[in-house]
Amino acid sequence: MAPNKQREWHPAFEEYCETIFELREDDVDVIQARIADRLEVSRPAVSEMIRRMEGADLVEIDGGAIRLRPDGLALAETVVRRHRLAERFLTDMLGLSWAQAHDEAGRWEHVISPTVEVAMMRALGDPTTCPHGNPIPGTDYQPPASVTLDTLLVGQSFTVSRIPEELEFTPGLLEFLETSSLLPGHSGVITELVAGGITIVEIDGQTVEITRFATQRILVTAA
Repeated sequence: MAPNKQREWHPAFEEYCETIFELREDDVDVIQARIADRLEVSRPAVSEMIRRMEGADLVEIDGGAIRLRPDGLALAETVVRRHRLAERFLTDMLGLSWAQAHDEAGRWEHVISPTVEVAMMRALGDPTTCPHGNPIPGTDYQPPASVTLDTLLVGQSFTVSRIPEELEFTPGLLEFLETSSLLPGHSGVITELVAGGITIVEIDGQTVEITRFATQRILVTAA
């Protein structure tokens, strides 16, 4: 995969385009309030940045919904691709934890050059997803037929396929998922559904209790 040559943008524009892309990918309404929550900035700050991005023809607003224009989408795909590739490199090659890799990749995504990007892809064997199963833009990723974990019944088996970006930004959740073996490619079975929305699973010899917030978002393939 040869990355497209693109003009350089301010890191703040990159961050916002990336956030808009990921919110849309997770089927979250892309409005200023959601961007403010994800980036942990004030709504007035988001409003000012979106105004600047409209002027740069990166985004457009339709009835309050924010959409990426072609240049904004190209920029978002570049940043997301480099972030997810960096996560894969940091976990697979350097042995960092999911949480550490996520934090570090947030820095790497702004400085990886096209030449280094190609070299990293080659060294990693041309991966199509990040460690959490999210697709790397520009690859030949083919999505599996996934459902959310909360749709399964007691006794059903499953294989984890994807941990959406929304869960990566929930404090402490990446560490929990990794230590609980809720990793793409790992298989388990639903053992109990508890009042209050708790799902209990057996996975890799562990008994794990998962909240409704997580089960409504974790994507799995059902056996």
